[in-house]
Amino acid sequence: MEGVKKQKDHCLQMDRRQKLVLSAIVNVGTFDEKEILLESTMGNMTLKGEGLHITQLNLDEQTLIVEGMIKAIIYTDGDTKGNKTRGLLEKILR
Repeated sequence: MEGVKKQKDHCLQMDRRQKLVLSAIVNVGTFDEKEILLESTMGNMTLKGEGLHITQLNLDEQTLIVEGMIKAIIYTDGDTKGNKTRGLLEKILR
């Protein structure tokens, strides 16, 4: 079938907790220097740390590179969009 992307295998490679290379990334939601919310082919993910910044994002190739001090990588199953929105609203209303 033409126009259908082949699903890439989801992999991550971390270098000294300061650089994280991810594959099979479908979408990046919200991000700041302490938290990045994203969607991979294996489910939703949250990256937590300090001084996080996205140094490369290519959704056509489904790759993402994040640099900074990575403290946690959390996978969540199911739809967390409502939780993300509520969390964002809670941050704004503080």
